[in-house]
Amino acid sequence: MRLLIVEDDIMIAESVLEALRGLGHAVDWADDGRAGELALGNDVYDLVLLDLGLPKQDGLTVLRGYRASGGTAAVIVMTAQNAVTDRISGLDAGADDYLIKPFDLNELAARVRALLRRRAGQSRPVYVHGALRLNEVSHEVTLRGAAIPLVAREFSLLRALIEEPSKVYSKKELEEKLYGWNEEVESNTIEVHVHNLRKKLGAEQIVTIRGIGYRLAGTA
Repeated sequence: MRLLIVEDDIMIAESVLEALRGLGHAVDWADDGRAGELALGNDVYDLVLLDLGLPKQDGLTVLRGYRASGGTAAVIVMTAQNAVTDRISGLDAGADDYLIKPFDLNELAARVRALLRRRAGQSRPVYVHGALRLNEVSHEVTLRGAAIPLVAREFSLLRALIEEPSKVYSKKELEEKLYGWNEEVESNTIEVHVHNLRKKLGAEQIVTIRGIGYRLAGTA
């Protein structure tokens, strides 16, 4: 999934970046409110982690503007402002969740997983599609009960496909979900990941829709 952190504290931002990238997410970082607004204008994010006390533009203004423009990504507010009125203001401005600093990175990861599941209409951390099962907490994938070892990018690609199994993803959409700003993407990168997944899962599990992209089998 593609995530955005809008946070001016370098130590917090780097620790969150490392934790979420370690879970297989593509994560971008904006270090002030104006940069956050520009990044959100790209409309590629599944979830946003937003500080409130930002330079150049405060977080609440960024959030209100994002929601007013039709932005639909899930938003977790990360802030040291822990008064009830502050939390109410954040939620009323369009936040989906609120996390008080300092926080545990494992709790943050759990909240990210929960919100991403909610966006996909999924209540449990296990996605099931036919004989295929993906557990986003343990990062385990099984096919007909047999464990299938996947590297991080393969897992992220499969997670995107299984979250919306009837959707046909273009190569560009998959690149945006798997890679952040500063990561180089070769022209055939997605094809390579799909090829590797097919070798491990079976060629019939992922369907190519010619001229459009890819989806899981059994959803037409």
